[in-house]
Amino acid sequence: MSNSTTSSAPSPRPPRDSRELKKGSLAALRGLLPFLRPYRSRFAMAGVALVVAAGATLAIPYAFKQMIDLGFGARAGVNSAEHVNAVFLALFAVATVLALATAARFYTVSWLGERVVADIRSAVYRHVVRQSPAFFETTQTGEVLSRITTDTTLIQAVVGTSISMALRNALLFLGGLVMLFVTSPKLTGIIIALLILTVLPIVMFGRRVRKLSRDSQDRIADASAVAGEILNAMPTVQAFTHEEIETRRFGSAVEGAFGTAMRRIRARALLTMLAIVLVFGTIVFVLWLGAHAVLSGTMSGGELGQFILYASIVAGAVGALSEVMGEAQRAAGATERLLELLATESAIREPAQPLALPPRAANGAALTLVDVTFSYPSRLDAAALGHLNLDIRPGETVAIVGPSGAGKTTLFQLFLRYYDPQQGAIRLDGVDIRHLALHDLRGAIGIVPQDTVIFSTDAMENIRYGRASATDEEVIRAAKLAAAHEFIERLPNGYQSFLGERGVRLSGGQRQRIAIARALLKNPPLLLLDEATSALDAESERLVQSALEAAMVGRTTVIIAHRLATVQRADRIIVMEDGRIVETGTHASLVALGGIYANLAALQFHNVQVEHPHE
Repeated sequence: MSNSTTSSAPSPRPPRDSRELKKGSLAALRGLLPFLRPYRSRFAMAGVALVVAAGATLAIPYAFKQMIDLGFGARAGVNSAEHVNAVFLALFAVATVLALATAARFYTVSWLGERVVADIRSAVYRHVVRQSPAFFETTQTGEVLSRITTDTTLIQAVVGTSISMALRNALLFLGGLVMLFVTSPKLTGIIIALLILTVLPIVMFGRRVRKLSRDSQDRIADASAVAGEILNAMPTVQAFTHEEIETRRFGSAVEGAFGTAMRRIRARALLTMLAIVLVFGTIVFVLWLGAHAVLSGTMSGGELGQFILYASIVAGAVGALSEVMGEAQRAAGATERLLELLATESAIREPAQPLALPPRAANGAALTLVDVTFSYPSRLDAAALGHLNLDIRPGETVAIVGPSGAGKTTLFQLFLRYYDPQQGAIRLDGVDIRHLALHDLRGAIGIVPQDTVIFSTDAMENIRYGRASATDEEVIRAAKLAAAHEFIERLPNGYQSFLGERGVRLSGGQRQRIAIARALLKNPPLLLLDEATSALDAESERLVQSALEAAMVGRTTVIIAHRLATVQRADRIIVMEDGRIVETGTHASLVALGGIYANLAALQFHNVQVEHPHE
């Protein structure tokens, strides 16, 4: 395998602010088609119900015409009562069909709305959790959550209601228009001219409503991001007495969202007002013309009634379509935002044809770095690591020490392939990790991070996170190895005790022992310990250190640590400074060298003497 220089994949573009987006249109809704196609049969069922309901609605004015002309008009004879009875029976039958078809349409389209939105939410979440850490460097969690919740709710309204309403009213509009021409071509020409005036404000305000809708969603996302950030840092907020400041900051974000929403609502209200005025003005004017036509004998009373009802249906359809257009425009903005998120590509790419790791050796995995140079995507001008070469043998325990910012934690992030180096290669058991499936690579590595993550579940499931298929007995065995069994047993419900959000019911040392148990349960050939004993008291450290020594048997271990108890036991110590390896050796040889490690050791020995003056 060559040592050629390679370039990392381009950094993912985070979701952009609305100001950066070019003006979209309802065409953005085409992006929903992949989520709609699996349910074509359901859409066909909804379409049939829709056509039946529209047909029944269009039949009602004709029934009224028959009732007026044959039951009450001048042509009514001795059988007028029978005609009225027959017409009312037919009208009831039409109403029954309309009710059944409407109920079927409502159920079907509501199911489609819920189902499609559930699929979209799952797809977006599945995509987001596969993004590299570079994505989350530039994207707020609250922004992503807003897109998964608020934006998908808008889409649900469109798929579950608006599409059906749009099709229904489009059918009513076209069918009503045809029947208007059949009834009176002259009055129809007049009403079409007036309806054109109704459409003009829709076109005029449509783009403005859509832009304001998109801005409104962005402001809601901003408020969610502020709230999420603060709620996840409440101890710090309260320790610095920033409750009032953060309340004002969130209030400002909420007021910004409210102001944007009110501008959207005012635009929608003006649009609705104009539509209603024009619709009812049209009806009144046409009714006046029709009344004179009846008086002059050129139209029957039933035909006038029929015409007015069809005109009402057409005008109502236009008004409903304007409402649907507003909802569709809001959903188009939401769809754009979600499609942006789905189009974001992770900087870490899975290989097209991943290689397999060699069978696990009895003494752990080999790890090799060849001329590795790396800069974080957000700080490309500053090298976090520079031309690193390192060869860790199977079964070896290597400690990495150095001042803050030396690049120790960065190394761990590269081992796990959270990032790719801009130059060089990292090999696990001789295989370049870029040629491994991410699942296989990370499955071969166990890590105990410095900042322990505890999930909102019980102790048993928190440890089982290390290996989902582990039995309860295996979980308890790992807890005993990590010196966690005793304190877990003392919890109110033992291993079934809920640990609180982010483990708030545990001390820092207890959280760290849970994390160690999780890593031990995974039983990987390569173990990474990032300050694994930093939060432990002296007694807990002794217990965990003993457990870690047992856990290191049969596996390769890389440790980031400052405590001499851990460092002294390592087979080899790597000293880093400014992203480079500056010293390598054992504890004794490095102290004798009198360099950076010797200074760090001297400082720690001094601290030990201060803390334990009698020893």
